[in-house]
Amino acid sequence: MAATAMSADGKPYDRLKDMKAFDESKAGVKGLVDSGITSIPPFFIHPPHSLSTIVPTSSNPNIIPTVDLSGIDSDKRPVLVQQVARASRELGFFQIVNHGIPLKIMENMIGAIKSFHEQPTEIKSSIYRRDFKRSVDFGSNIDLFYSKAASWRDTLQVRPSLLNNFEPEEIPEICRNEVLEWDKEVKQVGEMLMELLCEGLGLEKGKLKKMMFLEGRTIVCHYYPYCPQPDLTFGTTSHTDPAALTILLQDHIGGLQVKHNGEWVDVKPVPGALVINVGDILQILTNDEYKSVEHRVLANSYHEPRVSVAAFFNTSNRDDLYGPFEELTSADKPALYQPFALSDFLKRFFTEELGGKPFKNHYRL
Repeated sequence: MAATAMSADGKPYDRLKDMKAFDESKAGVKGLVDSGITSIPPFFIHPPHSLSTIVPTSSNPNIIPTVDLSGIDSDKRPVLVQQVARASRELGFFQIVNHGIPLKIMENMIGAIKSFHEQPTEIKSSIYRRDFKRSVDFGSNIDLFYSKAASWRDTLQVRPSLLNNFEPEEIPEICRNEVLEWDKEVKQVGEMLMELLCEGLGLEKGKLKKMMFLEGRTIVCHYYPYCPQPDLTFGTTSHTDPAALTILLQDHIGGLQVKHNGEWVDVKPVPGALVINVGDILQILTNDEYKSVEHRVLANSYHEPRVSVAAFFNTSNRDDLYGPFEELTSADKPALYQPFALSDFLKRFFTEELGGKPFKNHYRL
């Protein structure tokens, strides 16, 4: 998109200058809201064809299944394997309850992330950056300078991996204990889910763990403040996840939607539940058995902020080559993707528009 366009009043609008000023303020979207704005800056306004899809959803609210994981180590396990595999094949999304993480820890995590984002700009700005070279950073819109339009959210990212020379002290003190506790808990849930997902394909249950898919974690803590013009922008634009698996903790506000049969379906918050979705990497590894589907977050029209925490699971072996599992390919169903390095996949993700062509398509044969 051109850097200079015409504004609503007919005067020249320098989009790039406006975006740079926003980025250099290091205040994020929360800073815009705190300034008292009543209309959003033009570079947040999305194209009409995208905005036209913001309509009330009339679909069955029960499309996204909720799987109760109680009894996972009993004779109920085969049924749970079947439920998880079916949801991953048909929808790519489901919610889980009785997953083992206490409700208090979930509430503490949401509260701590909210507290971080509501600190004064001068405190948060010390870790505001766009190079992602450290294990912790704060920012707004990773694709700000690549996207057609920005989205209405701010983000704290934590990468608790040896890949990034992770130092827990880098996590802001206001949420450090909660983030470290959450990482420990969510890793256990990730292992449990990966076993179920493998079993659902007839694979050895520890296959993904042996491939180090529990070790390349990224915890992404989003803050969606009130938007004065929610019909003109998004909280997060439509995308698929650059991960094997995503575990999402969302608060009670709502706004997450999944594309299903060409329609946008709400993923309504369920008390005590975690939202699970298949990422692009797992769709490739399973040769399209499991589906990584488009999802988005609507701009927040409530005066109360929305907070969510996504844990993305990837392998820590980023330079090895990955492709469809041999066990899932045959003469009747050949490999649908060429081998790729995760480092190449992630490089594409961080240097292209979030809402562009699904990244897995780069490797499709």
